[in-house]
Amino acid sequence: MLCVTLLLISIDNTILNVALPSIVRGLHATSSQLQWTVDAYAVVFAGLLLSLGALGDRVGRKWVFMAGLAVFGGGSAFSAWSGSPDRLIIARACMGVGAAAIMPSTLSILTNVFTTDRDRARAIGIWSGTTGLGVAIGPILGGFLLDHFWWGSVFLINVPIAIAGLIATLWLVPNSCNGLSKRPDPLGALLSMTGLGLWLWAIIEAPNRSWTSPLTLGALGGGAVATAAFVWWERRCDHPMLPLAFFRNRRFRSAISSLALVLFALLGMFFLMTQYLQFSLGFSPLQTGLRVAPIALVLLVAAPLSVLLARSRRLGTKPVVGGGMLLIAVGLGLLSRSSVHSTYTDLLPAFLLIGIGVGLALAPSTESVMGSLPAAEAGVGSATDDTALQIGGALGVGVLGTLLNAHYRSQMSAFLSSSIPGGVRRLILGSVGGA
Repeated sequence: MLCVTLLLISIDNTILNVALPSIVRGLHATSSQLQWTVDAYAVVFAGLLLSLGALGDRVGRKWVFMAGLAVFGGGSAFSAWSGSPDRLIIARACMGVGAAAIMPSTLSILTNVFTTDRDRARAIGIWSGTTGLGVAIGPILGGFLLDHFWWGSVFLINVPIAIAGLIATLWLVPNSCNGLSKRPDPLGALLSMTGLGLWLWAIIEAPNRSWTSPLTLGALGGGAVATAAFVWWERRCDHPMLPLAFFRNRRFRSAISSLALVLFALLGMFFLMTQYLQFSLGFSPLQTGLRVAPIALVLLVAAPLSVLLARSRRLGTKPVVGGGMLLIAVGLGLLSRSSVHSTYTDLLPAFLLIGIGVGLALAPSTESVMGSLPAAEAGVGSATDDTALQIGGALGVGVLGTLLNAHYRSQMSAFLSSSIPGGVRRLILGSVGGA
């Protein structure tokens, strides 16, 4: 039951990317609105993950888990029936709240249900594999739904699973809590979300308003103030959301940075390439899902091998993670040469390199994060690991999407006649799909 509900979250990270072109056609969303559709979820998810994990430890993991399922299911229904991009962005933020309650609770409940080392290791292995499975089947499932139904179906499919999960959890999942756990840190969560949200708003909106506009500069300044206030508060708080002492450990710093950079590249690439495959190369949503699936398939093969290589005496963690990131960089370099005249055959080697690179880098980096912390801090370490992944992915979509939007608007503006009606001009400049 825990793995099925976790599958919802891991699928959601990839299924949406295939649906982005359909959302452009259905809701006339601009490029910046598409970026917020992805990032609203990630910002709230990352900001609340640590606090809701601590809340579950304190008041009961089962109840927080069930509340997360209810919010995630409600947010999914709200997303499916959103009539405008702005409503969809709000609904996605609601889904982020639910996901932040579900994800840490699944691992906490699991470690309390399986008490022997052998059973716990096997259960965590299955739990970890579920995340990879979601990444693999998300684009294909999304493509199938979009070929047969409207864009909202990629969200609506979550609702019956969430309802079944609520009923099954009530009967199957035992409750547990830790009365000695630290209190949640709501101020830290608010400051972190505010800082990240303002930074992303400035990055995403800059192509539409310019980097020197008062609103953009104000958002950048507000983001800097909120981030500085977050660091100050976490240092003074006796129950910090994120213990900053972790970052004194060089191994921890390096591993967290690697995780964020890998997800920056992966989710930023997904955001761009799913639109490229549909808008430029003319593939259907299902054809697009099948064509990005090799990334996930080679990732699933490379991830378990990376752990073996990292533990070997000849290699170790640094060469494996460094080699994986080098493969990602080479793959992105190949993709940078794509044009409207490219074919899928031209893209496939880059997709395979990126998939192998992500598979090699992720697992050893995660193991380094957990291995650099005391066993008593494993829960916070795991949540920090997940937070780094979400922030890296959000920044990848924000930064790479903004680079595309800025370049596209500057190039396209030169070709548009002054006689084109204003509404049509805004639609064309709003996104590639609008054009």
